[in-house]
Amino acid sequence: MNKELELWQFAAERLKRDESVMLLVVAESSGSSPGRQGFKMIVARDDLTGSIGGGVMEVRLAETAKWKMENGKWKMDSEIVEQIHQKSSPNASGMICSGKQTVIFFQLVQSHLKTIRQIIRALENHQSKTLQISSSEFRVTPSSVSSPQFLTPEGVTLNPDFYFAQSGKTEFLYEEKLGCKQKLFIIGGGHCALALSEIAAKMDFYITLFDDREDLNTLAKNEFADEKKVIESYEQIGEFISSGGDVYVVVMTLGYKFDEIVIRQLIDKNFKYFGVLGSRAKMKVLLKNLETEGFPKERLKNIHTPIGLPINSRTPPEIAVSIAAEIIKVKNSRN
Repeated sequence: MNKELELWQFAAERLKRDESVMLLVVAESSGSSPGRQGFKMIVARDDLTGSIGGGVMEVRLAETAKWKMENGKWKMDSEIVEQIHQKSSPNASGMICSGKQTVIFFQLVQSHLKTIRQIIRALENHQSKTLQISSSEFRVTPSSVSSPQFLTPEGVTLNPDFYFAQSGKTEFLYEEKLGCKQKLFIIGGGHCALALSEIAAKMDFYITLFDDREDLNTLAKNEFADEKKVIESYEQIGEFISSGGDVYVVVMTLGYKFDEIVIRQLIDKNFKYFGVLGSRAKMKVLLKNLETEGFPKERLKNIHTPIGLPINSRTPPEIAVSIAAEIIKVKNSRN
């Protein structure tokens, strides 16, 4: 199950019992902070789920949330806590990894259950919605992220999936696009695709799997992909995949000629990541032939092949790990 969905379902179950819980959200982060923007944790009096970065900082903030709820010390709907990961800082988190993160505390009570159910429906149905948390509001809106008319936009992030602005110590607005922030298209539904789907399903990817074989055993076994599409021919693949800075494409078809068909259909599109599974020798010949035919050399150089980090992977699970690691490296790069 998607971790985000699991988190909100946990909150809904507790609120249905008329319990209150504390939502902790990383509103922004910088440097080597372990908690990245959008990380969340729900803290109940006897349990918790999710993470805002781990370590001693997370333990301390979770215990603070429990203490406030148990002792009736909560006097407001929300609170902002800045955590600086340096030992000498007055707002020291207890960690020394450098960087800092701003964490929102927002107490959820039964009156917020309707909004949480809206979040759950949006995640389950892959609807385009925005979660909005302010000093006194918690709601879901159909609008896109970024509300320029709110307060003084100090610290507004450049990530189009998030928005955070703060004015003074208590006034703030946090917005986040709900659901997966990245799209992973896997072309070819064999054993490596099955293994990669399982890994990617634990990350922030909406996974679409393609193959031209309707009765493929591994396609039937793949319960990790969000969508599975059987297409008549890989000649059609360009109709299903559009350019985008949030788009990752992995090609692992049955063989050389199908890889070439897919590359021809997608080479003019712009992706965050474009990788093709195949031996170094095979791919060298394929790309050289395409270059000789007139395909732009710079476009061909953007293809990651041999795919994955060089860790001498052999089995489908090992190959999937190497590909996932390379995708993570690209996803988290600053360029």
